Amino acid sequence: MSTGTGDLNIENTNIKTASGVTLDEHQKTLVGSVLDLFAGRPSLKKLQLWADDGVFEDPITKAEGRKQYEPQWYGLQSAFSEIERLSHEVTDGGNPIAMDLKTRYVMKGVGKEQTIASKILIYYDQSSGKITKLQDKWDGQLPDSSFKNAFRNLNSVTVPKIVSVPKNDEEDAKMGNQ
Repeated sequence: MSTGTGDLNIENTNIKTASGVTLDEHQKTLVGSVLDLFAGRPSLKKLQLWADDGVFEDPITKAEGRKQYEPQWYGLQSAFSEIERLSHEVTDGGNPIAMDLKTRYVMKGVGKEQTIASKILIYYDQSSGKITKLQDKWDGQLPDSSFKNAFRNLNSVTVPKIVSVPKNDEEDAKMGNQ
């Protein structure tokens, strides 16, 4: 659990917290790495902060396990020409860590712009310190219909087939990641 932000090249180290919310150093590392991921700045090192059987959920995917969630993060670079974090604020320093996040995305090729306001929940294992689940609730919601969940499951299987994840740090660096 002693991996520092310097070793991971975390770019987002200025973590904003709501009044009365405090984070320990490891929680700051987790939040900073998650902010980097949402900014389209993944790396194999940052993803080592995740449990192998971790889960990433948002309204369009439910990725279970490293082989499904890693491509979701690397896919942001492929899908969007611009990713701009408009604001963030950690609202709870417990487990899960809760954060409000507002991000502007511009889709490659078509130039369509979308702003998403999310409630992010970061669950982590107290002993290993690794992220076990991350929920990205757009407008505070995740879908609960069987049709939408079927689409989310399909996406979690399809994206890994079309998005490549680097095999080592050298490939990661060639892709522009740190």
